[in-house]
Amino acid sequence: MSRLYESMFRSVLYPAYESGLMRRGTLRYLREYEDNQWLSADEILAMQWRKLEALLDYCWEHVPYYRGRWRELGIERGDIRCMEDYASLPVLGKDEIRAHADDFLPRRPAQAILFKATSGSTGEPLRVGFTRESYERRIAVMYRGYGWSGGHHGRRTLYLWGQPAGGMGWKERMYQAAFQRRTLNAFTMTTERMPEYADAFDRFQPRVVVSYVAPIVRMARWLLDQGRVPHRPEVILSAAEALHEGERAVVEQAFGCPVQNTYGCREFMLIAAECPHRGGLHVNADHLVVELAGGNGGAADLVVTDLHNYGMPLLRYANGDMARPGGGSCACGRGLPKIASVEGRKLDVLQSADGRQVFGEHIVYAFLGTSGVDQWQVVQDAPDAWDVYLVPGSGFGQESIDRIASALRPACGEGTALRFHVREAIALTPAGKRRPTINNIAAGGTG
Repeated sequence: MSRLYESMFRSVLYPAYESGLMRRGTLRYLREYEDNQWLSADEILAMQWRKLEALLDYCWEHVPYYRGRWRELGIERGDIRCMEDYASLPVLGKDEIRAHADDFLPRRPAQAILFKATSGSTGEPLRVGFTRESYERRIAVMYRGYGWSGGHHGRRTLYLWGQPAGGMGWKERMYQAAFQRRTLNAFTMTTERMPEYADAFDRFQPRVVVSYVAPIVRMARWLLDQGRVPHRPEVILSAAEALHEGERAVVEQAFGCPVQNTYGCREFMLIAAECPHRGGLHVNADHLVVELAGGNGGAADLVVTDLHNYGMPLLRYANGDMARPGGGSCACGRGLPKIASVEGRKLDVLQSADGRQVFGEHIVYAFLGTSGVDQWQVVQDAPDAWDVYLVPGSGFGQESIDRIASALRPACGEGTALRFHVREAIALTPAGKRRPTINNIAAGGTG
């Protein structure tokens, strides 16, 4: 019955609602993007440049910030003639946007501008604008990326996700019912309530699961500890934070299905996603320009441009995440380029007392072989000390702490103090992210 409804929803009900009643272009854009993905890599790059040229012309003509900034740099209209020229423009940061917010808005917008806020890694919100077309295209790109691994819209899907404190209203509940969705609130999931969550999962019997990484890993470890075999979905899509291979293995073992990685942020929604062939995440290069800046072949800052947001264009915007480049064609045949992996926040880079940089990936692997820990976080508030916060799991004891200390010591060196703290939980950020490492001294230039 569920599969019959899914077919009817995708072919009749949703088109009648989205395209007919709401007069939105989501499905038209989805068809466009589904065609684009099979173009050659060169054809996609040529399309990307044509879209970027149009956006640059618009920004020169209508967006005060860019005209003024470019003239300060001695750049005139038409000087940006290729991607190499574009990559020479200054990277845009959150502070610059906050300082000149009104000047990023076009003086005579062709469409109404909608706004939403991002939490940001510091908790200070950033208000970003976008047009209706931009939003519809973002939804279409999300449908395409989730669909690569079987997460098609209308398929029976469980979200282990955040919910507002007041819960969902009746409109949202109806919307979820129509889409065959169920949401379990990741922010209220505790060890004590885990049986309740597992029971709800089994009752709903999803074909697809979409989850923040931290909660699905925590549930998987609990299931394995309990020896409980849950309902087996067809695929689990991870989101909101970096998925490490050790965590993927744990979830796949517990749920008996593949786990596919996706990457996005609130400013742009879906940026990249894995196809079943894995080997990296396909970048939505027909929708965005995604650059890796300053990495010299290693982890580099992600710099993103939305090619269709004429409401508040953000050109070469650094969202604070880092990624590693990926290359080569994919067996799936898509011409979309790839990134190898998303490494997490810039502030994930810690330092040792002797001045060495320690990437968050190194810290993650120090915890992979340790049992008895459900959640962890390493925070640096001083150049010569790391605070290690642990949420105990089954089998936790002093031996767990000793093993972690032994694994971390080669990274931090003998001169760095390791201070361990046991907690009941480590909070997710409002965006559903659990930051594995936090460097609170990096912004002050002490590292």
